[in-house]
Amino acid sequence: MAGDTGYDTVVESAAVRGSVVNTHTCLRVKDPKVSLAFYEKQFGMRLLKQVDVAESRFSLYFLSFEKEFPHAENGSLKVFATQGVLELTHNWGTEDDASFKVNNGNGEENRGFGHVCFTTRDIAQACVTLEARGVSFKKRMSDGRQKDIAFVLDPDGYWIELVQYPTVGTPSGQADDLGYKFNHTMVRVKDARKSVAFYTNVLGMQLLEKSVHENAKFTLYFLGYPADSESREATGDRRAREGLLELTHNWGTEDDAEFRYHNGNDAPQGYGHICISCKDPEAFCNEVEQKYGDKIAWAPKFNQGKMKNIAFLKDPDGYSVEVTPQTLFI
Repeated sequence: MAGDTGYDTVVESAAVRGSVVNTHTCLRVKDPKVSLAFYEKQFGMRLLKQVDVAESRFSLYFLSFEKEFPHAENGSLKVFATQGVLELTHNWGTEDDASFKVNNGNGEENRGFGHVCFTTRDIAQACVTLEARGVSFKKRMSDGRQKDIAFVLDPDGYWIELVQYPTVGTPSGQADDLGYKFNHTMVRVKDARKSVAFYTNVLGMQLLEKSVHENAKFTLYFLGYPADSESREATGDRRAREGLLELTHNWGTEDDAEFRYHNGNDAPQGYGHICISCKDPEAFCNEVEQKYGDKIAWAPKFNQGKMKNIAFLKDPDGYSVEVTPQTLFI
Protein backbone atom coordinates (compact mmCIF):
# COMPACT_ATOMS: atom_id res chain seq x y z
CA MET A 1 0.00 0.00 0.00
CA ALA A 2 3.05 2.27 -0.32
CA GLY A 3 3.00 5.38 -2.46
CA ASP A 4 0.71 8.34 -2.95
CA THR A 5 -2.96 7.36 -3.01
CA GLY A 6 -4.50 10.80 -2.70
CA TYR A 7 -5.77 9.82 0.77
CA ASP A 8 -2.55 9.72 2.76
CA THR A 9 -3.27 12.58 5.19
CA VAL A 10 -4.56 11.32 8.52
CA VAL A 11 -7.73 12.87 9.90
CA GLU A 12 -6.75 13.08 13.56
CA SER A 13 -10.28 13.40 14.95
CA ALA A 14 -11.13 9.98 13.48
CA ALA A 15 -7.92 8.35 14.66
CA VAL A 16 -8.73 8.70 18.38
CA ARG A 17 -9.84 5.35 19.81
CA GLY A 18 -13.56 5.29 20.48
CA SER A 19 -14.27 8.53 18.63
CA VAL A 20 -15.92 6.83 15.63
CA VAL A 21 -18.25 3.81 15.33
CA ASN A 22 -19.47 2.03 12.18
CA THR A 23 -23.11 1.88 13.22
CA HIS A 24 -25.26 0.64 10.37
CA THR A 25 -25.72 -0.36 6.75
CA CYS A 26 -28.64 0.92 4.68
CA LEU A 27 -30.44 -1.15 2.04
CA ARG A 28 -33.49 -0.06 0.05
CA VAL A 29 -36.36 -2.55 0.00
CA LYS A 30 -39.46 -2.90 -2.15
CA ASP A 31 -41.96 -4.07 0.50
CA PRO A 32 -41.11 -3.47 4.16
CA LYS A 33 -43.72 -5.91 5.44
CA VAL A 34 -42.09 -8.73 3.51
CA SER A 35 -38.53 -7.69 4.38
CA LEU A 36 -39.22 -7.17 8.08
CA ALA A 37 -40.92 -10.55 8.34
CA PHE A 38 -37.91 -12.18 6.67
CA TYR A 39 -35.25 -10.69 8.94
CA GLU A 40 -37.31 -11.14 12.08
CA LYS A 41 -38.47 -14.71 11.42
CA GLN A 42 -35.47 -16.20 9.65
CA PHE A 43 -32.69 -14.56 11.66
CA GLY A 44 -34.32 -13.33 14.85
CA MET A 45 -33.56 -9.68 14.31
CA ARG A 46 -35.52 -7.15 16.34
CA LEU A 47 -37.16 -4.02 14.96
CA LEU A 48 -35.77 -1.21 17.07
CA LYS A 49 -37.64 1.69 15.50
CA GLN A 50 -39.68 2.74 12.50
CA VAL A 51 -39.18 6.33 11.36
CA ASP A 52 -41.71 7.74 8.86
CA VAL A 53 -40.73 10.83 6.86
CA ALA A 54 -44.08 11.82 5.37
CA GLU A 55 -42.92 14.95 3.56
CA SER A 56 -40.42 12.90 1.54
CA ARG A 57 -42.60 9.76 1.41
CA PHE A 58 -40.17 7.25 2.81
CA SER A 59 -39.74 5.17 5.97
CA LEU A 60 -36.69 3.86 7.79
CA TYR A 61 -36.64 0.61 9.75
CA PHE A 62 -33.75 -0.06 12.15
CA LEU A 63 -33.11 -3.69 13.06
CA SER A 64 -30.52 -5.49 15.14
CA PHE A 65 -29.71 -8.80 16.70
CA GLU A 66 -30.22 -8.91 20.46
CA LYS A 67 -27.66 -6.82 22.31
CA GLU A 68 -27.41 -4.18 25.01
CA PHE A 69 -28.04 -0.67 23.71
CA PRO A 70 -27.12 2.50 25.59
CA HIS A 71 -30.13 4.65 26.42
CA ALA A 72 -30.68 8.40 26.35
CA GLU A 73 -32.05 10.13 29.44
CA ASN A 74 -35.57 9.93 28.00
CA GLY A 75 -35.23 6.15 27.61
CA SER A 76 -34.75 6.18 23.84
CA LEU A 77 -32.19 3.83 22.30
CA LYS A 78 -28.86 5.37 21.27
CA VAL A 79 -28.76 3.29 18.11
CA PHE A 80 -26.16 5.54 16.49
CA ALA A 81 -23.61 4.71 19.17
CA THR A 82 -23.83 0.96 18.52
CA GLN A 83 -22.45 -1.37 15.86
CA GLY A 84 -24.33 -4.01 13.89
CA VAL A 85 -27.57 -2.24 12.93
CA LEU A 86 -29.37 -2.82 9.63
CA GLU A 87 -31.38 0.07 8.20
CA LEU A 88 -34.04 -0.78 5.63
CA THR A 89 -35.27 2.16 3.58
CA HIS A 90 -38.67 2.03 1.89
CA ASN A 91 -39.77 4.62 -0.64
CA TRP A 92 -43.55 4.63 -0.43
CA GLY A 93 -45.42 3.00 -3.28
CA THR A 94 -42.74 0.63 -4.56
CA GLU A 95 -44.60 -2.31 -3.00
CA ASP A 96 -47.50 -1.64 -5.37
CA ASP A 97 -45.36 -1.34 -8.53
CA ALA A 98 -45.14 -4.76 -10.20
CA SER A 99 -42.25 -3.58 -12.38
CA PHE A 100 -40.13 -2.23 -9.52
CA LYS A 101 -37.04 -4.20 -8.64
CA VAL A 102 -34.18 -3.36 -6.31
CA ASN A 103 -30.63 -3.53 -7.69
CA ASN A 104 -28.83 -6.07 -5.49
CA GLY A 105 -25.40 -5.04 -6.78
CA ASN A 106 -24.41 -8.47 -8.09
CA GLY A 107 -25.72 -8.49 -11.65
CA GLU A 108 -23.49 -8.31 -14.70
CA GLU A 109 -24.58 -4.70 -15.03
CA ASN A 110 -24.70 -2.20 -12.15
CA ARG A 111 -22.34 -4.27 -10.00
CA GLY A 112 -20.86 -2.78 -6.84
CA PHE A 113 -22.33 -3.68 -3.47
CA GLY A 114 -21.81 -7.36 -2.72
CA HIS A 115 -23.47 -8.58 0.46
CA VAL A 116 -24.01 -8.33 4.17
CA CYS A 117 -22.57 -11.11 6.34
CA PHE A 118 -24.15 -12.73 9.38
CA THR A 119 -21.93 -14.99 11.45
CA THR A 120 -23.09 -17.78 13.73
CA ARG A 121 -21.73 -20.49 16.03
CA ASP A 122 -23.01 -23.38 13.87
CA ILE A 123 -23.32 -22.60 10.18
CA ALA A 124 -24.33 -26.15 9.23
CA GLN A 125 -27.30 -26.08 11.59
CA ALA A 126 -28.21 -22.56 10.49
CA CYS A 127 -28.32 -23.72 6.86
CA VAL A 128 -30.47 -26.74 7.73
CA THR A 129 -32.92 -24.50 9.57
CA LEU A 130 -33.09 -21.88 6.83
CA GLU A 131 -33.54 -24.49 4.10
CA ALA A 132 -36.37 -26.14 6.05
CA ARG A 133 -38.10 -22.77 6.25
CA GLY A 134 -37.92 -22.29 2.49
CA VAL A 135 -35.20 -19.62 2.38
CA SER A 136 -33.58 -19.38 -1.07
CA PHE A 137 -29.86 -20.15 -1.32
CA LYS A 138 -27.43 -18.52 -3.73
CA LYS A 139 -24.68 -20.90 -2.59
CA ARG A 140 -24.95 -23.90 -0.29
CA MET A 141 -21.95 -25.02 1.74
CA SER A 142 -21.50 -27.97 -0.62
CA ASP A 143 -21.28 -25.71 -3.69
CA GLY A 144 -18.05 -24.34 -5.12
CA ARG A 145 -14.55 -24.39 -3.67
CA GLN A 146 -15.31 -22.70 -0.34
CA LYS A 147 -17.10 -25.30 1.77
CA ASP A 148 -17.23 -23.24 4.97
CA ILE A 149 -19.54 -20.45 3.80
CA ALA A 150 -23.03 -20.13 2.31
CA PHE A 151 -25.12 -17.37 0.76
CA VAL A 152 -28.87 -16.93 1.09
CA LEU A 153 -31.13 -14.40 -0.60
CA ASP A 154 -33.45 -11.93 1.09
CA PRO A 155 -36.83 -10.98 -0.50
CA ASP A 156 -35.18 -8.31 -2.69
CA GLY A 157 -32.41 -10.61 -3.85
CA TYR A 158 -29.70 -9.12 -1.64
CA TRP A 159 -27.01 -11.67 -0.81
CA ILE A 160 -26.49 -12.60 2.85
CA GLU A 161 -23.25 -14.45 3.52
CA LEU A 162 -23.23 -16.98 6.36
CA VAL A 163 -19.96 -17.68 8.13
CA GLN A 164 -19.14 -19.53 11.35
CA TYR A 165 -17.15 -17.82 14.05
CA PRO A 166 -14.48 -20.07 15.59
CA THR A 167 -13.99 -21.48 19.05
CA VAL A 168 -13.07 -18.88 21.66
CA GLY A 169 -10.77 -20.88 23.89
CA THR A 170 -13.42 -22.92 25.67
CA PRO A 171 -12.28 -26.23 27.25
CA SER A 172 -14.86 -28.20 25.28
CA GLY A 173 -13.62 -26.77 22.01
CA GLN A 174 -17.08 -25.41 21.32
CA ALA A 175 -17.54 -21.75 20.50
CA ASP A 176 -19.41 -19.57 22.93
CA ASP A 177 -22.89 -19.07 21.46
CA LEU A 178 -22.95 -15.34 20.80
CA GLY A 179 -26.03 -15.70 18.60
CA TYR A 180 -26.02 -14.20 15.13
CA LYS A 181 -23.66 -11.29 14.55
CA PHE A 182 -23.99 -8.70 11.78
CA ASN A 183 -20.33 -9.09 11.00
CA HIS A 184 -19.65 -7.06 7.88
CA THR A 185 -20.79 -5.30 4.73
CA MET A 186 -18.97 -5.97 1.46
CA VAL A 187 -18.48 -3.57 -1.44
CA ARG A 188 -16.29 -3.99 -4.52
CA VAL A 189 -13.62 -1.37 -5.12
CA LYS A 190 -11.71 -0.36 -8.24
CA ASP A 191 -8.36 0.57 -6.65
CA ALA A 192 -7.60 -1.14 -3.35
CA ARG A 193 -4.72 1.18 -2.50
CA LYS A 194 -6.93 4.26 -2.70
CA SER A 195 -9.87 2.66 -0.90
CA VAL A 196 -7.86 1.23 1.99
CA ALA A 197 -6.09 4.58 2.41
CA PHE A 198 -9.43 6.39 2.43
CA TYR A 199 -11.01 4.18 5.08
CA THR A 200 -7.93 4.09 7.30
CA ASN A 201 -6.56 7.63 6.98
CA VAL A 202 -9.77 9.61 6.44
CA LEU A 203 -12.30 7.56 8.43
CA GLY A 204 -9.90 6.14 11.02
CA MET A 205 -10.57 2.42 10.48
CA GLN A 206 -7.91 -0.24 10.98
CA LEU A 207 -6.97 -2.89 8.43
CA LEU A 208 -7.72 -6.07 10.38
CA GLU A 209 -7.07 -8.72 7.77
CA LYS A 210 -5.95 -9.09 4.15
CA SER A 211 -6.81 -12.26 2.22
CA VAL A 212 -5.13 -12.81 -1.16
CA HIS A 213 -6.74 -15.28 -3.58
CA GLU A 214 -4.06 -15.87 -6.21
CA ASN A 215 -5.95 -18.40 -8.32
CA ALA A 216 -9.09 -16.28 -8.65
CA LYS A 217 -7.11 -13.02 -8.82
CA PHE A 218 -8.86 -11.04 -6.13
CA THR A 219 -8.00 -9.72 -2.66
CA LEU A 220 -10.24 -9.10 0.34
CA TYR A 221 -9.57 -6.39 2.92
CA PHE A 222 -11.40 -6.41 6.26
CA LEU A 223 -11.50 -3.11 8.13
CA GLY A 224 -13.08 -1.90 11.34
CA TYR A 225 -12.70 0.29 14.36
CA PRO A 226 -10.81 -1.00 17.41
CA ALA A 227 -12.95 -3.21 19.63
CA ASP A 228 -13.60 -2.11 23.19
CA SER A 229 -10.79 -3.73 25.20
CA GLU A 230 -13.30 -4.84 27.83
CA SER A 231 -15.72 -6.51 25.41
CA ARG A 232 -15.84 -10.22 24.68
CA GLU A 233 -15.43 -9.62 20.97
CA ALA A 234 -12.09 -7.89 21.53
CA THR A 235 -10.54 -11.20 22.61
CA GLY A 236 -11.87 -13.28 19.73
CA ASP A 237 -11.67 -13.65 15.97
CA ARG A 238 -12.91 -10.87 13.69
CA ARG A 239 -15.77 -13.17 12.69
CA ALA A 240 -17.29 -12.75 16.15
CA ARG A 241 -17.36 -8.96 15.77
CA GLU A 242 -19.89 -6.56 14.30
CA GLY A 243 -19.58 -3.37 12.28
CA LEU A 244 -16.80 -4.41 9.89
CA LEU A 245 -16.31 -3.46 6.25
CA GLU A 246 -15.03 -5.84 3.57
CA LEU A 247 -13.50 -4.38 0.42
CA THR A 248 -13.21 -6.75 -2.53
CA HIS A 249 -10.65 -5.92 -5.22
CA ASN A 250 -10.66 -7.82 -8.51
CA TRP A 251 -7.15 -7.45 -9.87
CA GLY A 252 -6.66 -5.17 -12.85
CA THR A 253 -9.66 -2.90 -12.45
CA GLU A 254 -7.37 -0.16 -11.17
CA ASP A 255 -5.62 -0.03 -14.57
CA ASP A 256 -8.81 0.39 -16.61
CA ALA A 257 -9.55 4.10 -16.98
CA GLU A 258 -13.13 3.41 -18.06
CA PHE A 259 -14.00 0.98 -15.30
CA ARG A 260 -16.59 2.01 -12.71
CA TYR A 261 -18.58 0.24 -10.00
CA HIS A 262 -22.21 1.16 -9.39
CA ASN A 263 -22.58 3.04 -6.09
CA GLY A 264 -26.14 1.87 -5.32
CA ASN A 265 -27.56 5.39 -5.20
CA ASP A 266 -27.63 6.09 -8.92
CA ALA A 267 -30.45 4.43 -10.86
CA PRO A 268 -31.19 1.55 -10.54
CA GLN A 269 -30.96 1.94 -6.78
CA GLY A 270 -30.35 -0.63 -4.06
CA TYR A 271 -27.53 -0.32 -1.53
CA GLY A 272 -27.57 3.02 0.25
CA HIS A 273 -24.62 3.57 2.56
CA ILE A 274 -22.73 2.67 5.68
CA CYS A 275 -23.03 5.07 8.60
CA ILE A 276 -20.26 6.16 10.94
CA SER A 277 -21.09 8.07 14.10
CA CYS A 278 -18.67 10.48 15.74
CA LYS A 279 -18.37 11.99 19.18
CA ASP A 280 -17.94 15.34 17.40
CA PRO A 281 -19.15 14.96 13.80
CA GLU A 282 -18.89 18.67 13.04
CA ALA A 283 -15.22 18.74 14.03
CA PHE A 284 -14.59 15.59 11.98
CA CYS A 285 -16.29 17.00 8.88
CA ASN A 286 -14.48 20.33 9.23
CA GLU A 287 -11.12 18.56 9.48
CA VAL A 288 -11.85 16.44 6.41
CA GLU A 289 -12.77 19.57 4.44
CA GLN A 290 -9.69 21.42 5.68
CA LYS A 291 -7.29 18.61 4.78
CA TYR A 292 -8.88 17.30 1.59
CA GLY A 293 -10.83 20.20 0.10
CA ASP A 294 -12.55 19.25 -3.15
CA LYS A 295 -10.81 15.87 -3.24
CA ILE A 296 -13.73 14.42 -1.24
CA ALA A 297 -17.30 15.02 -2.40
CA TRP A 298 -20.20 15.68 -0.02
CA ALA A 299 -23.95 15.29 -0.54
CA PRO A 300 -24.77 17.15 1.67
CA LYS A 301 -22.14 18.70 3.91
CA PHE A 302 -22.65 18.61 7.65
CA ASN A 303 -25.86 20.29 8.83
CA GLN A 304 -26.68 21.63 5.36
CA GLY A 305 -29.36 19.17 4.24
CA LYS A 306 -33.02 18.71 5.15
CA MET A 307 -32.02 16.45 8.04
CA LYS A 308 -29.79 18.37 10.44
CA ASN A 309 -26.65 17.22 12.25
CA ILE A 310 -25.70 14.69 9.58
CA ALA A 311 -23.57 14.62 6.45
CA PHE A 312 -22.83 12.25 3.58
CA LEU A 313 -19.40 11.99 2.00
CA LYS A 314 -18.24 9.84 -0.93
CA ASP A 315 -15.47 7.26 -0.96
CA PRO A 316 -13.15 6.81 -4.00
CA ASP A 317 -15.74 4.65 -5.79
CA GLY A 318 -18.62 7.01 -5.06
CA TYR A 319 -20.16 4.88 -2.29
CA SER A 320 -21.88 7.05 0.32
CA VAL A 321 -20.82 7.22 3.97
CA GLU A 322 -23.25 8.85 6.37
CA VAL A 323 -21.81 10.81 9.29
CA THR A 324 -23.93 11.32 12.43
CA PRO A 325 -23.43 12.19 16.10
CA GLN A 326 -23.19 9.28 18.52
CA THR A 327 -25.73 11.08 20.69
CA LEU A 328 -28.46 10.71 18.05
CA PHE A 329 -31.24 8.48 19.35
CA ILE A 330 -34.50 7.04 18.07
